[in-house]
Formats: sequence, C-alpha cells, structure tokens
Amino acid sequence: MKRTLIEDYARGGPLLATSIQGLTKPDFQAYPVPGTWSIQQIVLHLMDSDLVASDRMKRVIAEENPTIIGYNETLFSQKLFYERMDPFLAAEIFAKNRQLTAEILRNLPDVAFDRVGTHNEAGRITLGHLVETYVKHLEHHLQFLRQKRQLLGKPL
Repeated sequence: MKRTLIEDYARGGPLLATSIQGLTKPDFQAYPVPGTWSIQQIVLHLMDSDLVASDRMKRVIAEENPTIIGYNETLFSQKLFYERMDPFLAAEIFAKNRQLTAEILRNLPDVAFDRVGTHNEAGRITLGHLVETYVKHLEHHLQFLRQKRQLLGKPL
C-alpha cells in the first residue's frame, strides 16, 4: 500500500469543516437539487460513514478476518435525527476521527494493508481497499456539497 494513500485519508479530515464554512441553518436544510440529500444530511452521513469505516479498519487490523456488517445509509439519515444535529460538530468529529485513525494507519507495516475482513454484502475486503474507499467516498460527497453550495449562491 502506498503511504501517500494514508496521507490522502488524513488530509481529508479538515475538508468537511472547510466545505461548510459560512453556511446558515437554512442553507444546511435546503434541497437545491430535489430528491437528493440536503447539505446537512451529507455532512451527517459523512461523519457516520467515517465512524463506521474506522471501526471496520480497526477490526481488520486487530482481528482475524472479521465480519464487516453493512448498514443502510438512508435509514440512518431518516432515523438518526440528521436534521436536528449540529453539522459543525459533526464535521469536527469527522476531522478528529480521521486524525486518530490515520495515526493508527501510519504505525502499521505495509503488509498489514493486505489483511482482510469479510463484508456481509461485498465479500472479502482488504484494509488497503477500505482506506482507498473512504478517501474516494469523501471526495464523492464533497462534489455534491460544492454543487449544492453553488446552487444556493454560496460557492466556496
């Protein structure tokens, strides 16, 4: 595994907070693209998914071929009060979680990134693949967030 991927993962930590600077509560709750998530929902989803990702990574590091359980992100957004949560706190938690998880990843030998877990839906998955997936996951959602900001007249 390339060590640069770990640093890409770590650099993503503060990007969420940066991407929501200057937004108001109405901005967070708006649906500038009908039928898609609000900025608020994106922020909370990124926090939740990164917390899940950290757990997955830690279990692949510490356990022998752990079972990795999928989750329903839509139900999380509907049932976990995303609309009531503080998006700035969520972005802070996201950043701190990335910081701590990156520290664990930096301490691992390269061979550790070949360790596997078995996802209940996707099958065998390596630690390296998990890191890469969540680097890409953040950028995927930040593209949507930037688009929504643009449509609200508040580009970065």
